[in-house]
Amino acid sequence: MDSQNLPIENLSFDDCWELLANDTVGRLAIVVDAHPEIFPVNYVVHLRNLVFRTAPGSKLWGASMERPTALEIDGYDSATEMAWSVVVRGDTEIVEDQAVKDAVDGLGLEPWQPGEKANYVRLNAKALTGRRFKVNRPDVWNTRLQDRRRASFE
Repeated sequence: MDSQNLPIENLSFDDCWELLANDTVGRLAIVVDAHPEIFPVNYVVHLRNLVFRTAPGSKLWGASMERPTALEIDGYDSATEMAWSVVVRGDTEIVEDQAVKDAVDGLGLEPWQPGEKANYVRLNAKALTGRRFKVNRPDVWNTRLQDRRRASFE
């Protein structure tokens, strides 16, 4: 059976949380000035919510507005030729509790980008979806060199 005929697997909540916990960077989607913006953030999973740190600016402003937010991660395993994606939707809040800040710091939450990131933001998960699927086999003669699928066949 080729990958065109394989079903897309909907991931369980536990599978989604495991993938989120084993990753460190996602794409945060928030509304800024009435239009969507996407920012890469490094995060940790704390009590089945996501926490990231940020400096004053668009992400912090968006988080303080407590508007709907989403974070997406994805990946590809060249050994199994499987791709996956997880999306968390919810709202954001500024973390004020020092015990929570200490707990997430203990999980290894430290900024990747230079500069002070003293503000902690929690994405309270309200909806969680994920899927996994077998990717199409690439045409190694015509597929772009940077296509991740090529690693499975080279």
